[in-house]
Amino acid sequence: MKIPPIHVDCARLSAELEELARFSDAEPPAVTRVLFTESDLKARAFLKGLFREAGLIVREDAAGNLFARWPGARPDEPAVATGSHVDAIPFSGRYDGTVGVLGALEAFRVLKAAGWSPQRSLELIVFTSEEPTRFGIGCLGSRLLSGVLDSAAAAALRDADGCPFEAVRRQAGCTGSLDSVRLPVGHYAAFVELHIEQGPLLEREQVPIGVVTAIAAPAALRVRLQGEGGHAGAVLMPQRKDALCAAAEIILAVEEAARSSGSLDTVATTGVCRVHPGAINGIPSEVMLEIDVRDIDLGTRDRIVERIRQAAEPPASRRGVGLQMELLYADPPARANEAVVMAVTDACSQLGLPCQRMISRAYHDALFMARLYPMGMIFIPCKDGISHRPDEYSSPEAIRRGVEVLALTLARLAESPPA
Repeated sequence: MKIPPIHVDCARLSAELEELARFSDAEPPAVTRVLFTESDLKARAFLKGLFREAGLIVREDAAGNLFARWPGARPDEPAVATGSHVDAIPFSGRYDGTVGVLGALEAFRVLKAAGWSPQRSLELIVFTSEEPTRFGIGCLGSRLLSGVLDSAAAAALRDADGCPFEAVRRQAGCTGSLDSVRLPVGHYAAFVELHIEQGPLLEREQVPIGVVTAIAAPAALRVRLQGEGGHAGAVLMPQRKDALCAAAEIILAVEEAARSSGSLDTVATTGVCRVHPGAINGIPSEVMLEIDVRDIDLGTRDRIVERIRQAAEPPASRRGVGLQMELLYADPPARANEAVVMAVTDACSQLGLPCQRMISRAYHDALFMARLYPMGMIFIPCKDGISHRPDEYSSPEAIRRGVEVLALTLARLAESPPA
């Protein structure tokens, strides 16, 4: 397959990334853009405008997933999809997810400008709430699209203020039944996601493109500890049932479980610790922890989860603190489709770009799209491997290369999708 030379407009793409970063509840350079907040809704409106300017057909489903389609000559055949997310955790950066959305839009533009037109349609997806910030569960949109999360469970999710997802999404203008969100098997011929690496390997090895072969398996635990509050000066130490002290021991046990797993691929993080009443002169009576555990090996991941469960019981019992543990999710790893991997590597070869096969230790919407469709991911370097921080950075040159590879990959898959 021969495509005329393609030319990415780096200035335009950089300007659009900068404009998107302005829709934020944090001051620059930080970005905070939480699902269905005013900043998120403004960002969505901005994207819809860009998609329509590019001549794409835009629709939004009942969960807020956005779709922008470039119809092909054979519109009844399964489309080739790409995309990512634009929600951002508090005080993060401007490239996570957004490169895969605006970069995909630019890939469509450069193919069109080169005079190429698709046989199969191409579709750009902006997934709802890849980050777990508001409702405590990551990849909410792609979980619904793939059927991993059923509509009743999604509707019942609540944010920190007790607002259910069902009410929040309707207030944001996403009407219709959540049952309509799930996509059928065969709806897409393939799915490819462009993303910053969020790790240091590509930069360290000076390789411009990472070709993802698998995505690590994530699991999440929620731990609730119930102690007894009281005056910090009046309750003597022997009588205390301090929930935060028990939580501190559990947090350290989480770290130790990951460090002693025997695998460098095991990671475990206590990313949330909410303390009640949160007063310097009040003994903590309630603590809620949320724990993230990941490994590329499902058996190892599950053993670490069980080890954390067992390690949490002794400190709670010893301190007279009530303990409740809930497994929020435990997703299996995903493997990229070899035909999609080859389409990416062939695109790199055509462009004269070195590439490296690698595993994604962060999870992405591609993890859930892989449940239904042949999946692949393209990684580009980010400075020092930093992500989820205001100093997250990927250079215009790195982004340009990623867009070029994505464009050629999409074109190849639209002509010759995986069998």
